[in-house]
Amino acid sequence: MKYDVKDPSLSAHGKLRVEWAAEEMPVLAQIQDRFKKEKPLKGIRIAACLHITTETVNLAITLKVGGAELALCASNPLSTQDDAAACLVKAHRISVFAIKGEDTKTYYRHIESVLDVAPHITMDDGADLVSTLHKSRTELLENILGGTEETTTGVIRLRSMAERGVLRYPIIAVNDAQTKHLFDNRYGTGQSTVDGIIRATNRLIAGTYFVVCGYGWCGKGVAQRTRGMGANVIVTEIDPLRALEAVMDGLQVMSMDEAAKIGDFFCTVTGNTGVIRKEHFIKMKDGAIICNAGHFNVEIDLNGLRGISKGKRKLREYVEEYTLSNGRRINILAEGRLVNLSSAEGHPSSVMDMSFANQALCVEYIVKNAKKMDKKVYDVPEKIDKTVAKMKLKALGIKIDELTQEQRNYLHSWEMGT
Repeated sequence: MKYDVKDPSLSAHGKLRVEWAAEEMPVLAQIQDRFKKEKPLKGIRIAACLHITTETVNLAITLKVGGAELALCASNPLSTQDDAAACLVKAHRISVFAIKGEDTKTYYRHIESVLDVAPHITMDDGADLVSTLHKSRTELLENILGGTEETTTGVIRLRSMAERGVLRYPIIAVNDAQTKHLFDNRYGTGQSTVDGIIRATNRLIAGTYFVVCGYGWCGKGVAQRTRGMGANVIVTEIDPLRALEAVMDGLQVMSMDEAAKIGDFFCTVTGNTGVIRKEHFIKMKDGAIICNAGHFNVEIDLNGLRGISKGKRKLREYVEEYTLSNGRRINILAEGRLVNLSSAEGHPSSVMDMSFANQALCVEYIVKNAKKMDKKVYDVPEKIDKTVAKMKLKALGIKIDELTQEQRNYLHSWEMGT
């Protein structure tokens, strides 16, 4: 078995944390029990480019007991939990190529190593795996049945590929499942981003001006949590509907030019590039703190910041202070990479339970239905989405009502009125 992890001896510590995460992942546990009996993935090779966390370990275990052969790499250079990676290798005999803090060259070498398994299924978090396949490993494409994508950023990239007619196999956008984006993006990103900021800085949120760049599901989560902690939340947006929604939610909405002068904290959550730029940095307060909760480190223009800085120093493990030519200081957290996984532990396991349940069931769906699927991006089948929601409610001990026959008739009738 091939692997490249920081230290295999970290496995014992990782195993304990994996067990702790599993306690809050009852839906995935139910799927794992069924997969053990039915082996729906027998003979299937899976290449996965995901954040290597304790929650991901539990997903990998589920896929393996279902019969799959797996190889995993990191979907971000700073998101790997080295003890979780070691646990996968030593305790579960699953190939992993991921080291926290790896450089860009190593990151892409690890992607190539994962693709060497000649996968039937890809699981991606940001679409770097799919992109590499289509650029440099095209000889592998003919054997691929399909893939899944976990993030907003990745779905945007894949839909672009599909629209241009270059996507060579079907992808299910797990990110867009109701049981994923409503919970993982809003509650998971909201809590874990604040967790990452506080761990990195040990600064008080209450009473500050906190600028959230982007009011999608992730942005809403960050805004909710920081507002709840007493911050004065400002939202910047390019979408008029989302901007209006933020206004109706009681938040201040303004342009980035205006917000740059006011903010104490800035957090980008857009999935786009160059959100905070050179012209914004020069207007910021001395000591402003900037971070990113989007997938890639392109939302903050770090090259532009370097160009107007006369010095840089590392103040804390995840805090770099840039001194501008005007004498003001700008603090960048976690190198501009996603702060919730770089300086904290990512989403709580209870929300990843639903996201990874969707992943496991969508992989099973692809194996069964690949011959009927076109080379495009699919939504998660509604049946899978609702199954995950029902399983979660059952695990929580919550019962809900069912429609009566009279109600069913009413909903399907056009004759019945007042």
